[in-house]
Order: sequence, then C-alpha cells, then structure tokens
Amino acid sequence: MAVSLKGRSFLTLMDFTPQEIRYLLDLAADLKARRRAGQKGNLLKGKNILLLFEKTSTRTRCSFEVGAAEEGAHVTYIGPGVSQFAKKESIEDSARVFGRFYDAIEYRGYGQSVVEDLARFSGLPVWNGLTDEDHPTQILADLLTIEEHVAKPLREVKVVYCGDTRNNMAYAWMFGCAKMGMRFAAYGPKELAPDETVLARVAAVSKDTGAAIEFRSDDACLAGADVLYTDVWASMGEEDQIPERVRLLTPYKITMQLLEKTGNKDVLFLHCLPAFHDFETALAASQKALGFDIREVEDEVFRSSHSAVFDEAENRLHAIKAVMVATIGNM
Repeated sequence: MAVSLKGRSFLTLMDFTPQEIRYLLDLAADLKARRRAGQKGNLLKGKNILLLFEKTSTRTRCSFEVGAAEEGAHVTYIGPGVSQFAKKESIEDSARVFGRFYDAIEYRGYGQSVVEDLARFSGLPVWNGLTDEDHPTQILADLLTIEEHVAKPLREVKVVYCGDTRNNMAYAWMFGCAKMGMRFAAYGPKELAPDETVLARVAAVSKDTGAAIEFRSDDACLAGADVLYTDVWASMGEEDQIPERVRLLTPYKITMQLLEKTGNKDVLFLHCLPAFHDFETALAASQKALGFDIREVEDEVFRSSHSAVFDEAENRLHAIKAVMVATIGNM
C-alpha cells in the first residue's frame, strides 16, 4: 500500500507506523543520493517555512535551512527572544497568525505541548525540531546512519543508551526502537531512571512490533550491543546540576573499556552532538577548573574508527529534508 504523509505534522515517531517511518528513511536515503550526484531539487519550490526556535541550535537550524533552500523553499528564522511568541501573544494567537503566512512550521524549544498547540491552532504541518520530551528528527538521522554502518536489518540491531535515561534523547530512542522492532537498553543510574509512563507506552507498542525495551543499571546490558549512544549530562539551563550529574553519571561514561564490554569489535558510537569529549570548550574547561570532568565520552572513543558522529550529523540534513518533502513537497 502506497504511503502518503502529505499534510501531516511530525511531532513524535509515536504518531507514525513502522511502514511510514520506513518510507521516510528510504526517502532520506534517496534525497541524499540525489544530492551527492549533484542533482538540483525543486520539491519545495514556492513553499514558505517558519523556523521557530526558543532554544539555540546548530545542526537542526542548518539542516532545515539548507534542506529547504536546496529544494526551492524560502524560510523565515525567528530565534530566541526576538518575537512576541508566548510572551505578549499567546501560543494559540501566534499559531493562527503563522497559519495565514506559511506552509509549515518547525519548532525547537521546551514543552511537547507547545509543538502540539502549534499544530492544533495553525492548521499547518508542524515539525518537532526538539522539545524537552522528544527529538524525532534526530532519531530518523540516527536510524539512517545505523543502516549505513551496521550490516543488519534494524529489527536485529541492539542500541544501548548510556547516561541520563530520562532525557529527551533517551525517550526519543525508546519511541524509535519500539516502532521499528529494535532492541534497546537504557543504561544509567536508578536515580535517573525513565518515567514509568514512558516505559508503559513503549511496552504497548513493542507488543505489536516485537521490540525489546529495558532499563538497566548494570553493565550486563552492554553485551551484544551494535550501537552505543550518549548525550551531554546537563542540558541547557541545568548547569547548576553538573556536580550531582558528574557524581551519578561518571560510571556510565563511554570509554574504550566500556566499548570492549559489548564484545563487538565493530560496535558503533553515535552522539547527537554537541559533545563534551575533551576540554576545548569553555564549559568543559571551566568545570574542570572547578574539579568536575563533564565529558560523557572520552576523546579516544569520539575520534576512533567506532565513531560515526559526523556522518550522523550530515544525515540530519537528509532526514529533515525527507520530513519536509514528505509532508509539504511537490510530489
């Protein structure tokens, strides 16, 4: 049966069937191949897209802007603190205004309810560029990267997420793995365990897809991993929690010794970036001076042959372009 996502919002992978996610991955791979062949695109010609960012970004903004431009669309970027959105004007009123100007909206910010309200009141397809609860475009890029580097179908792949297992990346991975019938282990301290309601949601989906999703605090879950994944230990606005996070999460730092526990000489390391893997950033250096090593992955791993983080970063472009083309494209 043919898949059509025309007019759909992209708020969470939980809204999509495995077949629809497969369609997006295949479309992303096709768009990537066309770009590498030097083929010019016009699948978004004449479209106007709003990029609404309440949080700063590098890869997400670049991917939406470059992807839209390469397919002929025009974008308006509204960054943090430069509009009346959710300040002097309600989310509902702003969304209704945006609906009169644009063909689609990308949102990167805080609550999942914000991106949902934008979709509800604008009448447009809305794309989730990151919220506190989810990061679905990142997972699409990650799945594409896995298919390029791991010689197994996704349903046979095991992903282990190391660190804070109740942050948006851990949850996004649970959603993606549940939908695609994959094996996933959230490996972290019990103090930072996933919310039970999230585990219940993915368990319900897993019954239909054959996925296996678990939370573990012991390193036995590392055995047989095809992919090791992590994220920074303190997100934007959580800097005051760094001392406690370092105490809790240092045992889950990705090191060469941890990689060896997988028993897989070809294990892949992925990271959504930015990453603290050395002390060349202002924050890592300042925290080191205070006695805190905030690196979630050692530099040796980050720069090793196991790492595909820059292929993964590039794939943000192709995955995001696929979402835009599938939902508002001239196809």
